[in-house]
Amino acid sequence: MEILKILEFPDKRLRRVSEPVTVFDQELKTLSDNMLITMYEERGVGLAAPQVNNPVRLIVMDISEERDQPLVFVNPVVDSYKGKTESNEGCLSVPDIKTDIKRHETITLHAQDLKGAQITIDADGLLSICIQHEIDHLDGKLFIDYISDIKLQRIRKKAAKQNKAARIERQKNTRLI
Repeated sequence: MEILKILEFPDKRLRRVSEPVTVFDQELKTLSDNMLITMYEERGVGLAAPQVNNPVRLIVMDISEERDQPLVFVNPVVDSYKGKTESNEGCLSVPDIKTDIKRHETITLHAQDLKGAQITIDADGLLSICIQHEIDHLDGKLFIDYISDIKLQRIRKKAAKQNKAARIERQKNTRLI
């Protein structure tokens, strides 16, 4: 198992639209296992393949309190939804930022498992929100795309400042070696 590097905003690779998975093999299983390990290590509840620089339609999540009920969805599609809800969301690709987002309250998800078998589930609450958030990643969207331009400008400035600080820290560490 390998912990993968998570791409961070404003990395342009996060904006790619993911390709459908057509081959259900050990490589796909290994990717999903590595994504789960990465998600748990980073204390996330969901992770999409594009966030680890793999633009395929694969998402993993675990919303359980005990962190022992992983879910894996391949080629997920929401085909029906009802109601509206507001959730306070964060994202592993946009660290240290949380904001309220409007989502559908209840959804019906069609997907495949790691062997290619069809899955259909009705989801509400945190599961519904998490699925919608991760599918957005597959479509090249981030949760910050739903917020006002003014708030987005503040987030961009904060991300630039964090990236600059990280770059300076890496340079310091490089000089010490």
